[in-house]
Amino acid sequence: MRLFLKDQRPLLIFYLLQMILVPVLYYLSGESRPLSIILYGMALSAAVILVYLVYRYIQHHKLYSRLAQPAAAPGELPAPLDDAPLPEAVSELLQVTHRHYQEQLQSHISRMDQHIIFMNRWVHQMKTPLSVIQLTLQELDDEAAGSIQEELERLRKGLEMVIYTSRLERFEDDFQVQSLPLRRIISEAVAENRRLFIRRGIKADIRVDESLTVYSDAKWLMFMLTQILVNAVNYTSGSGKTVAVTAQAIDQDIILEITDEGIGISSEDQKRVFNPYFTGERGRQYHESTGMGLYLVREICSRLGHKVGLESRPGEGTAVRIIFSAAARLEK
Repeated sequence: MRLFLKDQRPLLIFYLLQMILVPVLYYLSGESRPLSIILYGMALSAAVILVYLVYRYIQHHKLYSRLAQPAAAPGELPAPLDDAPLPEAVSELLQVTHRHYQEQLQSHISRMDQHIIFMNRWVHQMKTPLSVIQLTLQELDDEAAGSIQEELERLRKGLEMVIYTSRLERFEDDFQVQSLPLRRIISEAVAENRRLFIRRGIKADIRVDESLTVYSDAKWLMFMLTQILVNAVNYTSGSGKTVAVTAQAIDQDIILEITDEGIGISSEDQKRVFNPYFTGERGRQYHESTGMGLYLVREICSRLGHKVGLESRPGEGTAVRIIFSAAARLEK
């Protein structure tokens, strides 16, 4: 009704001006007409315009209701409107627009699927030469092999990030939530990156109770832990330092915290570290960051019902927290 009145506002304004103009013309012309006749004419005219407005509202009721309500869901076909010329034309326009949107959406989905398939195949093809290089390393001396091994690990991590980024587009079809022993998952993540810890001279201090379990997806959780641990080691300069992993249950939530003794993050960069491709001042100094690790961690956490946060002090270190909430476990 409100939209209808707004649409008819010019008509009502012109009608009121006309009603004012009629007695003014009688007065200026000098004709003497009884006031009752003038009021009767104005009332009759008001009745006619009221009947017209009621008829117009009934005729275009569905159109105004549709325009006043929020847009339908992207995949929902617009319902037909009234048979009046204007609603019928609008309905036809909506139908054509919807068909065009669906065609464009299906085309985009098809291209995205092809892109994901290509990326997955490419990553798997790249694993073959990496395996050949790995075998060749056995014939080299320790110093040369160590340098090449480091680059191989960086290549593997990069390929892993590519494939997980592509899978993120189809996340709903690629996860399985189950109860996981938190300490075991953390130990596996540290063991998978033990060469990096050893090469940088960094110790891992895992202080997580064996009884703690979380509801999550093992594959995606392992990927998130790897991203956080690799960041913690890469941004910790000097040997003999420690990356501490702790967990505690608070109000039925389980809070996992990974703390390093690295270079830290400046206060102005902390609000943007979860943005894609953001490396920040420290990342540009160390040339280690792709700007995607923490972004992927945040995206995965949001899809799994977890929360992620970060605290850091420049020169002292960074603490990344993942909160496994009880509410999310109940929903699963």
